[in-house]
Amino acid sequence: MPHKSKRLLLSLDGSERSLQTVSYACEEQALKGMRIVLLHVFNAIPEAYYDLEKEPKSVKIVRQVRSWEANQKKAIREYMEKARQMLIEGGHADTALSIKIRDRKKGIARDIIAEAQKGYDAVLIRRRGATALKNVVVGSVTNKLMEKLNFIPILVAGKRPVNDKILLAVDGSPCATRAVRFVAETVGRMKDYQIRLMVVVRGGSDGISLNGQGLSTDHIFKEAIGILTAAGFPEENISTKAVSGAISRAGAIVTHAEKGHWGTIVVGRRGLSRVKDFFMGRVSNKVVHAGRLDTVWIVT
Repeated sequence: MPHKSKRLLLSLDGSERSLQTVSYACEEQALKGMRIVLLHVFNAIPEAYYDLEKEPKSVKIVRQVRSWEANQKKAIREYMEKARQMLIEGGHADTALSIKIRDRKKGIARDIIAEAQKGYDAVLIRRRGATALKNVVVGSVTNKLMEKLNFIPILVAGKRPVNDKILLAVDGSPCATRAVRFVAETVGRMKDYQIRLMVVVRGGSDGISLNGQGLSTDHIFKEAIGILTAAGFPEENISTKAVSGAISRAGAIVTHAEKGHWGTIVVGRRGLSRVKDFFMGRVSNKVVHAGRLDTVWIVT
């Protein structure tokens, strides 16, 4: 099946909070069967620090630092093995899991992106966490990944309980179509899942005819349903929702997801740019920030 060939990069920062991302990967049935690489970018002591070894008075300090670094690496290896065992206990095949620990080179976010370029289908992250150094928050890493990692989907795990309900925002753009295809490839076999296709139009548009683009909500829904059913997803498990006159596209999506208990929100990174009242643009970023507890899949 298509999803079984998918390769998922699971980025972990060494914190207890980050293990919640592992729990999400255990609970989300749609990820079962994927090959998962657990990645940690180790923030080692800068090489320049070791120049102190040349100073007789600093030898003891350098030894202490080297000892600390060795202990941290040992702790990270144990942490990553714990995460791997969690996935195995959660139903993932041992043979589908591998661990990569990389020393930081250009920066945590940039190093994750460099790894993601090596044939992965998606990256799974969490909104924020902490480094191996307690209380050092690295939430900005997620923001950097959302901004720069623009060639494969990013799955941002939320705190809400995982369920089998997916809210898929569509707008007729190529990016939104790719989002539909990603969902189709990922959950096409999941007969118990429910998918709701949602179109949101800002301002006073009636949401039926999209100015000059030859598109309509009916056309968009029909195309998306065709892609999902072609992947084997039951048409009776697909519903649609069109919202017009929205003040905020992201707000409308998040509100609908929370009221309907839709466990996963799926959005395209970019949408139609020529229709001002139907521009998805940076809606994906706004959805992630507005739905602070929601799981959001962002598809390029």
